[in-house]
Amino acid sequence: MAQLRVALAQVNTVVGDLEANADLVSGWAKRAAHRGAHLVAFPEMTLTGYPAEDLVLRRSFAQASRTAVDHLARRLADEGTGELAVIVGYLDTSRTPAPRLGRPAGEPQNAAAVLWRGEVVARYAKHHLPNYGVFDEFRYFVPGHDFPVVRLHGVDVALTICEDLWQDGGPVAVARAAEVGLLVCINGSPYERGKAFQRDELAARRAREAGAALAYVNLVGGQDELVFDGGSLVVDAAGRLLARAEQFTETLLTVDLDLPAARTAASAGPTVVAGTAVGTGTAVDAGDGTAMTVTRLMLTGEPVVAFDAQAPAVAQRLDSAAELYHALVTGTRDYVGKNGFTSVVLGLSGGIDSALVATIAVDALGANRVHTVAMPSVHSSTGSVDDAADLARRTGVTHTVTPIQPVVDSFHDALAAAGGLAGLAAENLQARVRGTLLMALSNAHGHLVLTTGNKSELATGFSTLYGDSAGGFAPIKDVPKTLVWELARWRNAHADRRGETPPIPEEIIVKPPSAELAPGQLDSDRLPDYTTLDAVLDDYVERDQGRTELITAGHSPETVERVIRLVDLAEYKRRQNPPGPKVTSKAFGRDRRLPITSHWREHPSG
Repeated sequence: MAQLRVALAQVNTVVGDLEANADLVSGWAKRAAHRGAHLVAFPEMTLTGYPAEDLVLRRSFAQASRTAVDHLARRLADEGTGELAVIVGYLDTSRTPAPRLGRPAGEPQNAAAVLWRGEVVARYAKHHLPNYGVFDEFRYFVPGHDFPVVRLHGVDVALTICEDLWQDGGPVAVARAAEVGLLVCINGSPYERGKAFQRDELAARRAREAGAALAYVNLVGGQDELVFDGGSLVVDAAGRLLARAEQFTETLLTVDLDLPAARTAASAGPTVVAGTAVGTGTAVDAGDGTAMTVTRLMLTGEPVVAFDAQAPAVAQRLDSAAELYHALVTGTRDYVGKNGFTSVVLGLSGGIDSALVATIAVDALGANRVHTVAMPSVHSSTGSVDDAADLARRTGVTHTVTPIQPVVDSFHDALAAAGGLAGLAAENLQARVRGTLLMALSNAHGHLVLTTGNKSELATGFSTLYGDSAGGFAPIKDVPKTLVWELARWRNAHADRRGETPPIPEEIIVKPPSAELAPGQLDSDRLPDYTTLDAVLDDYVERDQGRTELITAGHSPETVERVIRLVDLAEYKRRQNPPGPKVTSKAFGRDRRLPITSHWREHPSG
């Protein structure tokens, strides 16, 4: 057996900021070296940030990435961490281009580099490219078919990237054939509810298939609609969990591993020509209809001096509500910060949705950066105005009250000659006045406007274009209404456990939801009960069930017809909503792409 101390740097990168991301690698590599690590791995496309989307198709961006990884290798050596093997994700281009129609121009590759003693000694390109859900990697990358194995202190180490674990065959099968001792997988795996447990099972299964210990490092932080939850982990060759990092925080997970000593001869070196090890590769059937070329490279065959292994950290998984809440906070914090905003503003109605968004914003940014505005009309209850003020006192945000009735009346007067406004048009006018006031405050003070709509409202079109949907970021747009209540209760209970004042007044949680745009109005006047509604939406939106399937699943035909109609007619509204964190298996936007103009309707036989 041989020993290795492996470090996994769970970091938060910024797309496009190659210099800052290189600084990040430098800083965390020094920490890993200080802890005595022999190898440190960074997540997928760390140098460029992930996902970089169409930026990867720009030749200038690809060239900058290739230059950055070469410079980083030299920098690490200059800074005294050259003896530490550093695995870092970056954007490369194919060394054997075969341009043709259907392949992305420039042939970009989602790649990992091994940096050692001032050089890029090995490069690996992602083999399996995901093309589902939020992923469009057939559009951006060409797959890799090389499988470099580097020998480090007598252990054969191989690389994989994210989707390489999720698909059968490919690098995992080749790793077993190559008899590697450690398989390192660098990831940019976005959060969604329940996915952490899927990753645990997946890592254990692939480790057993590879016959090797598996070190899995994941990104952390928010990037537009995506949230990365970290949760990096290490399992042994039998799939047993050895170490796990906390979720939603930057950290360095260090673990001491007893690994099988390499048995197969490796090329002397590291002699490198254009970044590829000298030596004849061996083609291995990858079990997925392709072959991968195994190239072996000797970094150092000398085993490490025996050391006393340290007890690894095994962080506990957050419970479901805590995990979801942390994802929303992380997504909000990073969208605001990475886009250069210093403060946010939102309408605080005294309802549950705006109460939760305000609380998320305070936890993400601090109360001094959150501004709330109550904008009562003649239909707003005194209780709602008081509840909003109570929440503001509890959380410490800057709160103002701006009655909108004079502005609403002026619109009515202006439109009197055209017949005036009544009914839904009069209701929507109030929402649009509020949206205009918030955008004016945004322009005047540089605040980012947070919208407060939830997924149930977004699904059914229960919102006003250019009104409550107007803003720059929507923290709970992928959170169904029933989960909004659950999160509010969880956050208050969390405060109780910490001996703090619960941020959300109980009155806000227990009162029937209402937009308060008309006398005595309740959400239930226009929508099914939210428990019923969310159950239908879950099956129709996230599971893509048709009318017959929905009824077979136990939903009432009347509710199914009503919900389908509302959802289908609201597509044009959803296209105009701001981005927000994806937290479910199918979020509106990147995950679910339907035509606005469509005559398809779910019929009784559909």
